Amino acid sequence: MVKTDKRTLITGPTFEEMLHPEKIDPAVRARALDMREKDPLDPINLYNITWQDEHGQIYYDVLPPELTGVEAPIVVLYAKDFPTGSHKVGATYAVLVEKELLGEVDPSKHTLIWPSTGNYGIGGAWVGCRMEFDSVVILPEEMSRERFDLVHRYGARLYLTPGCESNVKEIYDKSKELKAEDPERVRILNQFEVMGNYRFHYYVTGNTIVELADVLQAQGIGNGKIAAYVSAMGSGGTIAAGDRLKQVWPEHRIIGLEPTQCPTLFRNGYGGHDIQGIGDKHVTWIHNVMNMDAIMCIDDIESKMGLQLVVEEPGWKTMIERYGVPEESVRRMATYFGISGICNVLGAIKTAKFYGYGKDDVIVTICTDAIDRYHSVMADMTATYGPMDETEAAVRLVSIFHKQKTDWIKEGTVDNRNCWHNLKYYTWVEQQGKTVEELDAQKSQEWWEAEQAKLAEIDALIREYRGTP
Repeated sequence: MVKTDKRTLITGPTFEEMLHPEKIDPAVRARALDMREKDPLDPINLYNITWQDEHGQIYYDVLPPELTGVEAPIVVLYAKDFPTGSHKVGATYAVLVEKELLGEVDPSKHTLIWPSTGNYGIGGAWVGCRMEFDSVVILPEEMSRERFDLVHRYGARLYLTPGCESNVKEIYDKSKELKAEDPERVRILNQFEVMGNYRFHYYVTGNTIVELADVLQAQGIGNGKIAAYVSAMGSGGTIAAGDRLKQVWPEHRIIGLEPTQCPTLFRNGYGGHDIQGIGDKHVTWIHNVMNMDAIMCIDDIESKMGLQLVVEEPGWKTMIERYGVPEESVRRMATYFGISGICNVLGAIKTAKFYGYGKDDVIVTICTDAIDRYHSVMADMTATYGPMDETEAAVRLVSIFHKQKTDWIKEGTVDNRNCWHNLKYYTWVEQQGKTVEELDAQKSQEWWEAEQAKLAEIDALIREYRGTP
C-alpha cells in the first residue's frame, strides 16, 4: 500500500517483479507465499502474480508424445497456480495498476466495468476488489456456472448478457449502457482494447518462455530456441507473448487459433461455440495480426471431448494401460487443463504436422485455466453424449490427438495479414470510436514497439508510489 498527498492506493509488483519474483522484497514475497493458502483474498497475493513457484521454477510441463502423437516437443505453461487459477489475473492487474497510477481511475470515485467472456472478468473481480475498487463484471449468460460463482466469491457484482462465448457485442452494449447511466463514475476496462493486457503478456509471458528455452535445453529438450508459439485468441492478450519471441528468434512462428464454429479471421465467419475464453467474433484492438504467421481452426466438440479424456478416470486408465502414457504425466495433466488448453494443444499438434517440426523444434502453448471451471460443462457433455468408457477414450485419443488433421489452416501471407487487419475496422472504427488513422498506424511494428517501451515508465511509477528503489 502506498500513500500520496491525495489518496491511498493499493499496488503490487512491477512487470519486472512478475517476471522475476526473486526481485520482490524478500519479506513481501515470503508473506505473499504464506497467504496463498491462509487467505487467498488478501491483497498481498498480488505479489503471487507470476509464472514461477516459490522455488523459482516455471509452471510448465512437457507433454508425453504418447498423447500428442508427434515428435516435436509440445510444452505447456499452465496457469492454475496464479491467484485466481488463470493467468488473466496478470492482465487485469497490469491494466488496473497502470490506469490507477496515471490517475485515470480512483477507488474513491470510480466503479470499474470488466467486460469479459470469463477469466478476464474473474481476474477483474479479484484484482479490482483487492485494490478496493467497486467492480462490475459482464459475462454472457451461457458461460459455465463456476465462472459466475467465482465472480461473486471475489466480491464483484455480475451482469449477464444474452448469448455465448462469441456474443461480445452484447457485452459492449451493456458496458455502454452502464456508462451512460453514470458517466462520471463508471470506467470501462475493456480487455479487447487496453494495452496493459498486451504489455503483460508481451513482457511477462513472453520473457518467461524465452527463459524456459534454456531450461528445456539443459534437460536435453530442444536446441535453445522456441520454434513456434500457439495461442487461441480471446482478447488477443496471450498471443502477444509471440511478439517477444519473434524479437529473440526472427524465424519463430506465431500461430493463432479460432473455433471452426466461429472462424472470424479464417473466413470472415461468425457463429456460436463453446471453447470458453476464445473466438469472440471480432478482431481485437490489441492483437498484432501483422505479426501472425498462421491462423488455424479447432473444433469445440473435439476440445471438450479431449478435456474429458484428460480429466476423467476411463481416460486415465486408457492412456496409461493401453497407450503407455506415464501415470505421473496423466495425473499431472488432469490438474491443469481446461477447454481452451486442450484447444491450444490440438493447435500445437496441427502446427507440428503442418510445418514438419522434429525432435529439436519446441512448440510452446498455454493452459489458461483448469478443470475447476468446467465440471458443469463435463456433466453436460456426459448428459448429451453418454458416459465415456475406456473404448470411447481410446477412440478419442486416436481420432482427436493422434489423427489431428492439417485442414483449416491459412498462413500469414501479405494479403492475409492485410485482410485480418482490415477486419478491425468494423468493430473499432464503426462501433468503438477509433479513427482510421489510429487503425492504419497498427500496420507498422513500430507502433507495437512504442507500446512495449511504455513498460519502463509503468514500472518506474509503481516503484515511485511504493517508495522502493
